[in-house]
Amino acid sequence: MKHIPTIGLDLAKQVFQIHGADVEGPPIVSRKLRRAEVLRFFEKQPTCLVGIEACGGAHYWAREIAALGHEVRLIPPAYVKPFVKRGKTDAADAEAISEAVTRKTMRFVQIKSAQQRAAAMVLKTRGLLVRQQTQAINALRAHLSELGIVAGIGTAKIAGLIEIVRDETDARLPKAARLALSALADQIEALKEQVDKIEREIIAEAKRDEDMRRLATIPGVGAITAATIKALVSDPGGFKSGRHFAAWLGLTPKSHSSGGKERLGGISKMGNPELRSLLVLGATTVLRYARGNDKAPKWLAALLARRPFKVVAVALANKMARIIWALLNKGGTYRGLTEASSVAST
Repeated sequence: MKHIPTIGLDLAKQVFQIHGADVEGPPIVSRKLRRAEVLRFFEKQPTCLVGIEACGGAHYWAREIAALGHEVRLIPPAYVKPFVKRGKTDAADAEAISEAVTRKTMRFVQIKSAQQRAAAMVLKTRGLLVRQQTQAINALRAHLSELGIVAGIGTAKIAGLIEIVRDETDARLPKAARLALSALADQIEALKEQVDKIEREIIAEAKRDEDMRRLATIPGVGAITAATIKALVSDPGGFKSGRHFAAWLGLTPKSHSSGGKERLGGISKMGNPELRSLLVLGATTVLRYARGNDKAPKWLAALLARRPFKVVAVALANKMARIIWALLNKGGTYRGLTEASSVAST
């Protein structure tokens, strides 16, 4: 069998596509593989460079193929798309992957272990349950408002609505409405119990893990944010600086520059949206505490005085991201910043 230096692997559930290319670029092999044939194919191949698009199941296949002695690189889908010549086929995707993986300036995704993926599953499951809980709460509020029953803002007020639903003596609810809304009330309570159970485990893990304990010393970073960072940022040393890390999270302005004229828009919103949202929410909490508080840093109060609240929240989230990168790479805990250095880095 002729040696194939570079192979592009397009993943699927059952039918996979490979594209093997020579060093000079001409294709050597292009064929389909059933799921059971993938590892057998790479077992027979001499050591080669394998490119895979970072998608569902990519980390599993990267680990399995790397265990056979091959060099595996995961490529973000957005960086593969420009190499697709025309049309959308599995063969075209595999060819594009094999070409993109050889680019010297290409950026790759760090291959995550099974433990890291498991930690991410815990966070994703919590996020799903929280969304389902919010949907059920909104449905309960909407249905009860049709009967003239409303409650204040916040999940703490939902307990009162559930009591009304389960009060058999309340004549405001017709029998059919009580039957339907009781199911929603049961679902809300069950989801809350599941979310609380997962959060207790996340907090316990955050107390055991040294990196997460150090991250939690940063104002605005709690156990959930620290756990998300640890699960999703497997190699913080892969970023040249804290600014690169903040840019990867999408907390820097999007550039529209041309002809020597710089035009900066809103934040790029690249990277993981969940982690970016957690940092912005944490920054918002810090700003709410700083408002009207004499103990808050003067530079933060001055920034709030001259810029909109949301703009300051994103700027503070950017700063938090850079502090996180510094702690993960250089060690130590957060000790605060001097006023002058804070203003200079904002």
